[in-house]
Amino acid sequence: MSAAHPYFDNGGAVAALAHRGFSLEGLENSMKAFQAAVDLGFRYVETDAHGTADGVAVALHDATLNRTTDGEGTVSALRWDTVRRARIGGTEPVPLLEDVLGTWPHLRVNIDVKARSGIEPIAAAIEKTRAHDRVCLASFSTARRLATARLLSRPVAESAGTREVMGFLAAHAVRAHAAGALSAVHALQVPVRQGPVTVVSRDTVATAHRAGAAVHVWTINAEEDMARLIEMGVDGLVSDRADLLKKYLQSIGRWA
Repeated sequence: MSAAHPYFDNGGAVAALAHRGFSLEGLENSMKAFQAAVDLGFRYVETDAHGTADGVAVALHDATLNRTTDGEGTVSALRWDTVRRARIGGTEPVPLLEDVLGTWPHLRVNIDVKARSGIEPIAAAIEKTRAHDRVCLASFSTARRLATARLLSRPVAESAGTREVMGFLAAHAVRAHAAGALSAVHALQVPVRQGPVTVVSRDTVATAHRAGAAVHVWTINAEEDMARLIEMGVDGLVSDRADLLKKYLQSIGRWA
């Protein structure tokens, strides 16, 4: 599978992904944070999604409300009527995924399927908003990502899960043909390192490109790391500091 999906069409610029939107106020994955990224000119945001007990997809990283909101409880065990009353940072409501997809019709959204409870609701939100050309599905679990994609009426972009990343790295290490490990995905979205293992290097980026996959790296917040990775040839960066990422990409002429 090649990265030639509309999601990746960025005019040759580096894909700049605002991680959970952009907020320096602890309002991650809120509509306010996504609006802030859009206001900065970002074409891509990253979010996470879970499903509620009554099958509603919400944009939230954690399995529970406890860390980021003033509510408590496991999202998959709560109905939407309860989740909607929680406030991120005490002020902002937990968004519906369909609102994230529908409010900004040209925004490209990277969606991490965080749990099985989200599979059907996430697919339903994508279908309802007809957002297929501007969605990339990701998950640590290849099975969750594939299960979500199978429910869609049209293809979306897909990013490798942990099993596929490990298969790719194993093939790369022995100089084997790596395309097979990435045959079901368009992209590797990975950290620079995973424990003791270096995931992103000049060589692994080149191997991924030969296999037809884009390489996006998370979560990159320092300018020196942005510079080093772009020099390696990566295609996109995911950052909590959307403001700094934009400034740096503008300074090198790689901002869309």
